[in-house]
Amino acid sequence: MVEAVILDVDGTLVDTNYQHAIAWDRALARHGAFVELWRIHRHIGMGGDHLVARLAGDEVEESSGDEIRDSESVFYGELIGEARAIKGATELIRELQRRDVAVVLASSAPEDEVGRYVEMLGIEGSVEATTSGDVENTKPKPDLVEAALERAGTRNALMVGDSKWDIEAAKRAGIPTIGVLTGGFSRAELSEAGAIEVYESVMGIADDLDAALSR
Repeated sequence: MVEAVILDVDGTLVDTNYQHAIAWDRALARHGAFVELWRIHRHIGMGGDHLVARLAGDEVEESSGDEIRDSESVFYGELIGEARAIKGATELIRELQRRDVAVVLASSAPEDEVGRYVEMLGIEGSVEATTSGDVENTKPKPDLVEAALERAGTRNALMVGDSKWDIEAAKRAGIPTIGVLTGGFSRAELSEAGAIEVYESVMGIADDLDAALSR
């Protein structure tokens, strides 16, 4: 049985991926970088320190990367009130804690956003979290997952995430990932990226927790 579960947040515990896609679309367009929205969505879950260059190229990153990231934060701030917890997210966390499984959130989002989500989930003071402010590089680099593992105090752990970027970060950190479909990535995409199992949502994991923790 695993001793710790590292949980992604956006798209896994809270339903925010589409709001983020819209915010990035507006931010990129404001600075003259026009990217099709479907392409933006395919990169949600990747940290903003990587996303601009991946979508708009190194030249845009060099000239406007910081301004685009700042604009995305502003636009997302206008949309965050529409975010909702994904059904079963709080229940999964509480059940893991009841079983004495260490739970650490690992999010590429800034600390203030993660704080909003923790409040939304009703888990204030009961979980630790690593955010973009804790590391030099966010997902798909392994830094956030490594920091979460350090806080968990064990490497006998698994990741739960909704995107291939979560899976890649966890793989680089040497732990397996269970995927969920709530971020808009397909079962085939998550499996191809290396997920050891894919559930429809965290509710499915909670309902099958003995098997999930034994993988």
